[in-house]
Amino acid sequence: MAAKTRARKSKKTGKKAKGKGGTSRKSKDESQLGLFGKAGGKRTGSPKRARSARAPESEPAILESTEPEKSPKKRRRGRRKKSIAEQMAERQREISVSEFFTKNRHLLGFDNPAKALLTTVKEAVDNSLDACEEAKILPELEVTIDDVGEGRYIVRVTDNGPGIVYGQIPKIFGKLLYGSKFHRLKQSRGQQGMGISAAGMYGQLTTGKPTVIISRTGEGNDAYRFEVKIDTRKNKPESTDRKEENWDKPHGTSVELEIEATYRGGKRSVDKYIEQTAIANPHASLRFRNPKGELSEYPRLSDELPREPNEIKPHPHGVELGVLMTMLKDSRGRDLKGALMRDFSRISARVACAICERAGLSPGARPKRLVAEQVEALHRAMGEVKVMNPPTSCVVPIGEELIRKGLEHGVQADFFTSVTRGPAVYRGNPFQVEAGLAWGGDLPADELCTLYRLANRVPLQYQQSDCAITKAVIDTDWRNYKVSQARGALPSGPMVILVDVASVWVPFTSESKEAVARYPEILREIRLALQICGRRLSHHLSARRRETEEGRKRDYIETYIPHIGIALREILGSSEKRTAQVVETLTDTLRRSRKFK
Repeated sequence: MAAKTRARKSKKTGKKAKGKGGTSRKSKDESQLGLFGKAGGKRTGSPKRARSARAPESEPAILESTEPEKSPKKRRRGRRKKSIAEQMAERQREISVSEFFTKNRHLLGFDNPAKALLTTVKEAVDNSLDACEEAKILPELEVTIDDVGEGRYIVRVTDNGPGIVYGQIPKIFGKLLYGSKFHRLKQSRGQQGMGISAAGMYGQLTTGKPTVIISRTGEGNDAYRFEVKIDTRKNKPESTDRKEENWDKPHGTSVELEIEATYRGGKRSVDKYIEQTAIANPHASLRFRNPKGELSEYPRLSDELPREPNEIKPHPHGVELGVLMTMLKDSRGRDLKGALMRDFSRISARVACAICERAGLSPGARPKRLVAEQVEALHRAMGEVKVMNPPTSCVVPIGEELIRKGLEHGVQADFFTSVTRGPAVYRGNPFQVEAGLAWGGDLPADELCTLYRLANRVPLQYQQSDCAITKAVIDTDWRNYKVSQARGALPSGPMVILVDVASVWVPFTSESKEAVARYPEILREIRLALQICGRRLSHHLSARRRETEEGRKRDYIETYIPHIGIALREILGSSEKRTAQVVETLTDTLRRSRKFK
């Protein structure tokens, strides 16, 4: 058996020698195998051992063959060098939305400590108000901010809403782009499903502390306390702790976040935000305690909840081509006519047939089988055919009376007015503009006016110069209404202007929701509302000027009435008593006159 193994090794060595030295090397190896490899019919060893045993100095070729040679099995193949494209491909990976906003938190309104505090409070308050109104509960909110030192603050917002279901709490507070408002056309304060979770992510980044949530869905249910963090690599919640809590609220939710922030006063402070929120939401009761321990209370001005907005379908004039392609693929309509009537608002059977005819398509065509050219023709036809404006039941404005009440309660002024414009449409989305104005009183007369910008009842504190509301106020010629105004600036005088844009989808300029985009339709409606308020203010100022002028003239005449009595006494020779009666009669007649020229 050992002899056979040595024979196999001899053959392999011979093949290797051929590969290196050619045919002559092989013949020499074979001859040496014949001389030294056999003894008495048995193999005595490998060719290498035979060559080393002989090793004559006169045979250099044989000396060369005595060097050890590597087996092909042991020879390592060299690795191919990867191209630059392959190296780049290995470094590519998916990026989660939370991981993106971790590095770009300024897009969500957390670009500086003062703004981060305001954004955190705003997102929590917006969620509480939305939840209470959707559950038909008059909101009662309590907002507290505690300074814990080293530039850290604990923000706590508690409401009396319907509470949050146990299984939904980690997802709502620990996952970006998760919510119930993004896919529906219905007015609400929140839109994107990332506000409160982004605030929790900011607190986690700056302090390492989780978001603490306490919620109860009813008196007979237990209250639960959650501590939630966000796994930013996967955009998933991490519940570090969950347990039952002994909470005195029958229902509602409490959210607590510890963040790195700065508390400041002024026009863009949390205090001003709470004050404007109370004006825009007169049906809500608000209590606010700032880091200094100062308590501000804003009682409810109306016991009537706003009308609940209805959800509507997309309008054909506001649908883009890519969205239309997706809608047709997902449509449940059997034919094109039925799909248009089913999936869009304000499209009747007659309008659907007119759209199909304009596009050159059959009303009975299968919507899922339309090619790109046909869908593009359909999209053009939808924009050309006249369709009614979308229903406005999805938009709920504040109302003229409540705006005036809110201004009267929050602003010390002499004159108040408000107006609510009729519904309008931009890109197929219905919206309404409201405006309010306060003048005089304790307002500063030598400064620019104060502008309150609102979107769906939410005060907007930053990016004022980029907002459509600011542009509309500046473009309005307030000098026509007897108010001074420099070119390219806000009007000056003792005045407060409030503008609210209510829509199913407010076109904000960024994810932080701080400024309204400048659509021509929105700018036009804001200007028209301001012009109405301006005309009313002009009438008020004109009346005040007339009263002032009349009073000045009256005072002037009253100064000379006694002299008239003295002259009459000298002319008529009347007594002093008679003269006093004449002076009194003339003064009373002057004061009772309704109009003096």
